[in-house]
Amino acid sequence: MDYKSAGVDIDKGNRFAKKIKELVEVLPKDGIISSIGGFSSLFELNKFGCDIVLSSATDGVGTKLKVAQMAGIHNTVGIDLVAMNVNDIITSGTMPLFFLDYIAYSELEDNVLVDIVKGIVDGLKESNCALVGGETAQMPSMYEKCEYDLAGFCVGIGKKEELLPKKLEDGMAILGFESSGFHSNGYSLLRKLFFEIGGYKIDSLVLGKSVAEILLKPTRIYVKLFEKIKPFVKACIHITGGGFYDNIPRVLNNKFDAVIEKNSLPKVDIFEFVKELGKIDEHEMYRTFNMGIGFVVIVDEKDIANIENVAGEKFYKIGYITKGKGEVKIV
Repeated sequence: MDYKSAGVDIDKGNRFAKKIKELVEVLPKDGIISSIGGFSSLFELNKFGCDIVLSSATDGVGTKLKVAQMAGIHNTVGIDLVAMNVNDIITSGTMPLFFLDYIAYSELEDNVLVDIVKGIVDGLKESNCALVGGETAQMPSMYEKCEYDLAGFCVGIGKKEELLPKKLEDGMAILGFESSGFHSNGYSLLRKLFFEIGGYKIDSLVLGKSVAEILLKPTRIYVKLFEKIKPFVKACIHITGGGFYDNIPRVLNNKFDAVIEKNSLPKVDIFEFVKELGKIDEHEMYRTFNMGIGFVVIVDEKDIANIENVAGEKFYKIGYITKGKGEVKIV
């Protein structure tokens, strides 16, 4: 069992991103200091007479929404929506500033819309980020009754000299901070595993918890953590779609490899359960899921103690970088 057989082709998505890069070559570039394919985009304001940089990101919640709609629980997916955006914003060294949402549906009860926005507000409070607007689009026949889709758009702000990644060096340490669960990735595969292969219902118990509780655990927001550890960070990675193999290379600049020592990661039973349920090979697991680590930072070895002092939570030294070609090696 793999992600592609569940209907999601990561390689196809990567090919499409490459095509987009070719198509946008005809567009204005003045002020843009990032390239397509990063976690967030960067726009400098030098021509406006200041050294401020704006960052931006957009994302959705994916087919995790299907689980929320099955369970009739709608007050957590708004947190996911915010998290998927603000966690991308901070990887550039900027902080989230304001947010806009897009809610599309055909026919919903008023309380469902209110619950969705309650979740968005909860996520934004955790991120110290404002909601400045959005769009609610009712589109009859586009969606089935009780179905909806969400998209979020976030703008962040920072100083140019504080942007990430900074210069990397051979031997720097890779630290991992725990995820809250599956976050918002791999859900097409998870739904197939739980509801088709496993035959579970939304209220079935797995490892002492209901399937709804496991699958609807909100994505963790790392903004406050990042604010504490930022002075010591050389690069950071949000482990989202593509897992370790597709996300970590974004900061390696084709000059370093990341060596991840799998035995140093936290042991999270639900990931092992999913692996056995679908007979999924190890490479596919690390390319689809976060494996218990949702946010990764690269730091000087000497700064690990400093991060321990300020982080206020447990973290894991999960590997190191070495000169290479931008590859991830899990050993």
